[in-house]
Amino acid sequence: MLNQLFEDPFFNITALVGGIFVAAGFFMLKSPPKKINFLYGYRTNSSMKNQKRWEFAQKYSAKEMMITGLVLAASGLITLITDFATCVKLGVGLAMIGLAVIVLLVRVERAIKKRFSE
Repeated sequence: MLNQLFEDPFFNITALVGGIFVAAGFFMLKSPPKKINFLYGYRTNSSMKNQKRWEFAQKYSAKEMMITGLVLAASGLITLITDFATCVKLGVGLAMIGLAVIVLLVRVERAIKKRFSE
């Protein structure tokens, strides 16, 4: 059964990308970029308006990224109760990653807007 799980594209995609999200979030939480830059960190127009927003966005997005990664990785276990074709599992896995990114962006942007409503 474990071998079957690791051969499943849905599990592989969601577990791998979820793990990357968790690792990247942990790295950003422990080593956030100190100054606004165009290379590293959570970079959106709203997060780059000033230093206070930048610092808040880095910390908040790192935590959200880890939570999103854990949910995404855990969702890979859905494959144990489904029996869809490989191409369907591949498509659903990729769609879930896209949805996870959108949810992450929306949650962080809302938090920035709420915290810095002017």
